[in-house]
Amino acid sequence: MTVGILVPAIVLSETFLTKITATSSDFNIIEAIVANIQHAFTHDKLTSRQLVDFYLDRVKTFNPLLQSLLEANPDARDQADEDDKQREVPFRGGRSVGQVHDFPMLLKDNIATNDKLNTTARSYALLGSKVPRDAGMVKRLRTAGVVIFGKASLTEW
Repeated sequence: MTVGILVPAIVLSETFLTKITATSSDFNIIEAIVANIQHAFTHDKLTSRQLVDFYLDRVKTFNPLLQSLLEANPDARDQADEDDKQREVPFRGGRSVGQVHDFPMLLKDNIATNDKLNTTARSYALLGSKVPRDAGMVKRLRTAGVVIFGKASLTEW
């Protein structure tokens, strides 16, 4: 019975949010879904840097209580700035900018990233260790223009 109630509410809310945030004056970043954010990017209502700054602010507000983010990427803002520059040129090397370009993404802490982020699987024994390269998935995400925002905690560890 609960599933029957939740599913229509989710569909209705996504449709409703898409409808109310489609106009430039009604964009609400807190309630935005991917389509709304893409629309805001396309119509110069939002930059990748602004989105990263928004999420950094939310992390500062809620992470002390939730403790879900282990580490924010110190280079996330620079990555967002680079993505904003790339969006100005719609076709990069013959390829159009994809749907996830400019989007900040969290990775589990056991996924290897060859950057300033630690890959520890939440073990202090691995703190400061360096991986030889990005995991294949991370390489594809970076190629797609995703901003690696940080590392999230692991519930199973």
